[in-house]
Order: sequence, then C-alpha cells, then structure tokens
Amino acid sequence: MTANAPAHGRARRALAATAAVLGVLAAVVGSPSAPEGGRSALDVGGLARAVVREEDHVTALELAQWIRERRPGLRVIDVRTPAEFDEFHVPTAERVALDTLVATPFGRDETVVLYSEGGAHAAQGWVLLRALGHERVYFLRGGLYEWLEQVMNPHVPSTTPQAQRDSIRALTLWFGGKMTVVDSASTVPSAPDRELSAPHKSDARESIRKIRRRAC
Repeated sequence: MTANAPAHGRARRALAATAAVLGVLAAVVGSPSAPEGGRSALDVGGLARAVVREEDHVTALELAQWIRERRPGLRVIDVRTPAEFDEFHVPTAERVALDTLVATPFGRDETVVLYSEGGAHAAQGWVLLRALGHERVYFLRGGLYEWLEQVMNPHVPSTTPQAQRDSIRALTLWFGGKMTVVDSASTVPSAPDRELSAPHKSDARESIRKIRRRAC
C-alpha cells in the first residue's frame, strides 16, 4: 500500500457521502410534497447550500475534540447494525437504526453527530433529521474509517511541526490509540517515533483490524 492510499480512501468515502446527500436531495426535489399553500416543507435549497459550504459534516479530529472536551449536549449516533456497533464504536456513541432515526427524540439544544462505516448512510440520516427541522446535526465525513485513520491510528508526516504532532499524539493517546510518525514520502516510521508503531494493546485491536480490512 502506498503512502497515498489512505488519502485516496478518504477521498472516495467523502465523495460517497456527498453523493448520498445529493441523491436524497434529488429524490426530494423530484417528488416535492406540498402540504400547505403548494410549498414544500423541506428547504432543499438551504440543505444544498449547507452541503456546498461543507456545514453538513465534521472531521474525525473535530469530533474527537468535542468528545474529549465533553461538549454540552453532544450526542454521537451510530447508525450501523448491532453487531457492527458491538465490534467497535466511537466512545460515548449510542446506536440508533437508520430506519428509526426519525422517531428518535432530539432536543433543540443538542448537537447530533451521525456516523456509519463509510459515511454514506450517516449522510442520508443527516438529510432526514434536517428535513424534520433539526439544525445542529452533522455526519462524520469519512465514517468510522476516518475515525480509525485520523484518531486511533494516525500516520503523521515527519515534516509536521512538532507542536501539531504533540497535539495529535495527545488526542490519540486519550482515546487509547497510537500515532506513527512517517517519512514524508513513505509509510516507514521515522527513527524518533519508531517505538510508537509497536502493536497496540487495546482490547479493540482485533476489531479495528477487521474494520480496516472491510475498508479495502
């Protein structure tokens, strides 16, 4: 696997999530409901503008900071299957099936972050909750795969400023992960941080490996 492989994977998953959002919006635009006065109850234009401004999602690092800081009113929602949730999930997450999401009560002062494995189902859930009028809702851009790549097992180029490397390392360790510093043009750990690439001793290690294999 080349050094660019993780980045390419993130790009594919981000595109899949965006396509999921646009697909739902296209379906709504193609079959608009007009409950009152011939006007749709869903502000499709507003949702489209949110997508263009990238206000529909958060990154894994942003979510990790919110969890670590114990952001008031934060609810992290996993829309995957019970088996997948039990195998591995983001800390503090609660599982809610996608088909029951619209019946789940969310407070207006709560910040909701949805995630699935690759992000597409969570993106569809974002449209559903926004259609119900929830404003403070996001989806994890690259899904659980992005969480594993950026939070649990980040590979940071050796050219990254030391202060930034220290910040990423502290966040990763807080969640029980490991950071590896790599030479800029390869995936080989640089000498000062070679010890960080030793096998991670978390109980979730094997689960993470299984999820990573599904990402390929």
